[in-house]
Amino acid sequence: MSIQQRTTLTQFLIEERRRFPHASGDFNALILDVALACKAIAKAVAFGELGGMYGNHAADEGGSVNVQGETQKKLDVLSNQLFIHMNEWAGHLAGMASEEMDDPYQIPKQFPRGKYLLVFDPLDGSSNIDVNVSVGSIFSILRGADKGKDVTEADFLQPGTQQVAAGYALYGPTTMLILTVGNGVSGFTLDPTLGEFMLTHPNLKVPAQTQEFAINASNSRFWEAPVKRYVDECLAGKTGPRGKDFNMRWIASMVAEAHRILMRGGVFMYPRDTKDPSKPGRLRLLYEANPIGFIMEQAGGRASTGQVPMLSVQPTGLHQRIGLVFGSKEEVERIERYHTEPAELVDDVNPLFSKRSLFRD
Repeated sequence: MSIQQRTTLTQFLIEERRRFPHASGDFNALILDVALACKAIAKAVAFGELGGMYGNHAADEGGSVNVQGETQKKLDVLSNQLFIHMNEWAGHLAGMASEEMDDPYQIPKQFPRGKYLLVFDPLDGSSNIDVNVSVGSIFSILRGADKGKDVTEADFLQPGTQQVAAGYALYGPTTMLILTVGNGVSGFTLDPTLGEFMLTHPNLKVPAQTQEFAINASNSRFWEAPVKRYVDECLAGKTGPRGKDFNMRWIASMVAEAHRILMRGGVFMYPRDTKDPSKPGRLRLLYEANPIGFIMEQAGGRASTGQVPMLSVQPTGLHQRIGLVFGSKEEVERIERYHTEPAELVDDVNPLFSKRSLFRD
């Protein structure tokens, strides 16, 4: 298909709006502003060291730290600023919240305020920036409270079922925007010659079955029994209870993991574990787990805490952490089932996670 025959993001949103004749157009305009921020971030990421964007922010002062206690990269801070700059002025938003800001961001008084809330992780996987591995941005759009008033943390504490749109941008060999507005999932590729996101992957679907899983195996000693059982069964391969071989992947960039699963199936696990008992998980509910969960569910997959559907969880804090499992529906359901079944003794067929040495006499 030639470029001239492809649908642009703007055209796609106009077609979606026609399903709602009384819509004001604010929603479409907001998504286009988010897309513009993603284009600007893609450009900064592409320049890398040439643009002086590698390394920690304020490294000469020991580096700045975000609310999560994580050292901020230069691109973390720039990406956050771009999201704010591109979205604060147009009158579509009541407020914003981000991984890089402790408190909700108030729309400056000189700008009109709208009816939506924007929550985002401006640069997911930023630990991979300096080694040139794919990173991305994640966002979620919610309905706001009283128009014109300052937002509070409570305004953002909505379960994932209340999202009106969610998406992510992937900054890899090509820049892509994956979007759901509650009517399936569509993928757009940035045409660098036109500066437009073009619809290249309509109606994306996650395969129900898979032979691929993603998990950080270095945390295996902290996993709960159901997770260890699932991984052990996968690693047992054809001779194990699953009767087939599995591949294991781990990129440490959730956007990249989600995109691989969306394209060819798989299951991603960053479950609750015992590594830090004070944290019920590592990923953030509002601007990581919920938007990715919404995308997966809209694409026919499933997202879960391991015990309950992710989108049903009632948030209790702006930066709340949670365990996350998502991907091919049958695999996620199996992991959920293992959490409800009594613990089983499984033959120790996997040397990677067994107590014996990897080295034999």
